[in-house]
Amino acid sequence: MFNQTDIIIPLAISGPAILACGAWLKNTVCLTQENIAYISPLIGDLATANTRQLLDQTVYRMCKNYSIQPELVAHDLHPDFYSTHFAQAFAEQQQLPLLAVQHHHAHIGAICAEHRLTQSVMALALDGVGLGSNNTLWGGELLMVDGARSERLGHLTTLALPGGDLAAQEPWRMAAAALARLNRSEEITQRFADQPAATIVTNMLTKSLNCPQTSSMGRLFDAAAGLLGVSLTQSYEAQAALQLERLAVQHGSALAMTNGFRITEKNNLDFSPLLWTLIDNHDLKQNLPYAAALFHATLIEGLATWIKITAEKHQVFNLAFGGGCFHNTVLRHGLVKQLTTPDFNLFFSQQLPPDDSAIALGQAWVALQNIR
Repeated sequence: MFNQTDIIIPLAISGPAILACGAWLKNTVCLTQENIAYISPLIGDLATANTRQLLDQTVYRMCKNYSIQPELVAHDLHPDFYSTHFAQAFAEQQQLPLLAVQHHHAHIGAICAEHRLTQSVMALALDGVGLGSNNTLWGGELLMVDGARSERLGHLTTLALPGGDLAAQEPWRMAAAALARLNRSEEITQRFADQPAATIVTNMLTKSLNCPQTSSMGRLFDAAAGLLGVSLTQSYEAQAALQLERLAVQHGSALAMTNGFRITEKNNLDFSPLLWTLIDNHDLKQNLPYAAALFHATLIEGLATWIKITAEKHQVFNLAFGGGCFHNTVLRHGLVKQLTTPDFNLFFSQQLPPDDSAIALGQAWVALQNIR
């Protein structure tokens, strides 16, 4: 009996039945049988008892409806997610093996699953945050993905997260982190005098207290929004990034900033010159649509250059793009325009969104590749 709200995706490979439990935000679960993946409707963010209960019910409903007994359980690398806890409890109860899958590997796995790709891909994963294989916070990653293997080829230069998760809710904190990264911490209290925590955040950044580093593209958007005064606090996920995107659309196309980025010897992409301009060019604050368009154009130019150089070095020309930042049409269309050449094959999400609702499918795909 098929549930018509489940998404059904045929896979390029077949294998034992996999239960994949997804991530924390925009949770879905995935169940595979031979070469078919069944992805549940959106369960939601796992912060409430109701959504957690819905995850439990969805797993048992799908196992029953499709008459599938999972043989392996996959979950996110993060140990504190409810989806991880559920996976561990389910596997223990059913005496099944467990597989932890790195968040961005799963993002790209979902793209590979949708497009039935089994060959190596070079991948750009851009989102808010995901725990990396080195136990740091990732979110702006250039990866080489070959089935069960994922290699980090480079990442965005990191910014501090003053206050941890709180920084994702208050873009002014990411703006403060950008100032600190550019050795301009003394300007934080002046620029954000109306923020009661400005002095505390300055001290945190100066002393590296409760300031984990992240390579997140989402937090880079927050930093830009905070520096421009577009959004200092946000009431919903990605609000600052959405406001920047709307402003950029309002302006239309713009030329990238000259020398707005650099690529380091370790193949990390550094947008410090762009951030410096957002801080010091006061005319940009008087023309926010142009500022947002300039920001997007420079990001696109930097990312495309980084991809071209790295692809040539590794001689891999299948390019996959995953992560919530690819909801941004300006960013996505800009990269497509820059990278649509005879050399490259570009792969974006199709049936599923590019965000964390695709993570469960990616986990299942990695698990099947791992068994293979």
